Amino acid sequence: MSQATLDAERGAAKTPGRTWTIAELAREFGVTARAIRFYEDEGLIAPERQGTTRVYSAGDRARLGWVLRGKRLGFSLGEIRDLLNLYHSDHSGVQQIRGVLHKSREHIAELEKRLRDLRAQLAEFREVEAQAEAFLRGKGVDPDSEDR
Repeated sequence: MSQATLDAERGAAKTPGRTWTIAELAREFGVTARAIRFYEDEGLIAPERQGTTRVYSAGDRARLGWVLRGKRLGFSLGEIRDLLNLYHSDHSGVQQIRGVLHKSREHIAELEKRLRDLRAQLAEFREVEAQAEAFLRGKGVDPDSEDR
């Protein structure tokens, strides 16, 4: 878990009455205000409004941390939404963490498959490279020279 996500979760527990502006959260998490508004439009966070100003609670801050971590891990916005919504149905966090575990295992399996595919492709390119070098050397040409 990233330090910003851990800090956000700790902040939600330690500062329940504290609020943040969009600029403060953008600075803290290293994202643009536009990105935060996008996550709001997608229903992933729902700040209060004071007039036209967005006011983010400790819970919004923690959710933003989860959203950003999920994006870094390659989860889709739909997957992130589903995982966040699990918390609302079970405040113990058990269902949410089970969901994270299940989705993580799915992504691990997919990444391992892609890694196997990439290794096979890399091995094939190395074979092509060796054959091309051998051909050029057989013709008396330095394979690393740009001369024709």
